[in-house]
Amino acid sequence: MSEIKLTAQKRTLVGKKVKKLRKEGLIPANIFGKKIKSQSLSLNKKEFEKVFAEAGETGIVNLTVEGEKENHPVMIQNLQKGPVTDEILHADLRQVILTEKVTADIPVEMTGEAPAAEQKLGILIQNISEIEVEALPLDLPEKFVVDVSGLNNVGDEILVKSIKVDKAKVELKIDESQVVIKIEPLAKEEVAPPPVEPEEGEAPEGEAALPAEGEEKSPEPPSEEKKE
Repeated sequence: MSEIKLTAQKRTLVGKKVKKLRKEGLIPANIFGKKIKSQSLSLNKKEFEKVFAEAGETGIVNLTVEGEKENHPVMIQNLQKGPVTDEILHADLRQVILTEKVTADIPVEMTGEAPAAEQKLGILIQNISEIEVEALPLDLPEKFVVDVSGLNNVGDEILVKSIKVDKAKVELKIDESQVVIKIEPLAKEEVAPPPVEPEEGEAPEGEAALPAEGEEKSPEPPSEEKKE
């Protein structure tokens, strides 16, 4: 992958005042990490969106802060987005040391078509969407791609240990026996049992029974009069 570059300016506006930056086409951000003091920055929105589309949250970005001589190798993390517009509102830039391992969550993506799902024999379920790994920053995979074209029957599954990864460079921080993707049975529709017809002379629940044909109704016992 070619070097990914990003520029930033130091920021003095904080709190609710950052709304002014967004109106000017800027994104508020913070840089933090080992051997660096946390700083408030602002990023050009268009430039940042282009960089994030290429680097994602696992790629290394070479950050230049205006007025500083040394560049910063950073990873983009903890994006805050608007709940309605999905617009990026804030970003954290984590400075890393290229010779020290870091942990990161790597997304899991499916490829191909599962025959069992295509034939409506079952439902394709993805149980794990991200896997935490540990590796040197430049060895972090962009994503894990899992081929589901071999899932032909209900019960077929793909485990973490089946994912292709260079284990000499990348350590998976997860139980490798866990199921990533599986074909589950189709949900069965619940059918209500037919109503039970009462037999002759038997009243439905909550009602008094009627006498059978030819049978006289038993007289009610006379009520006792109150004696004075």
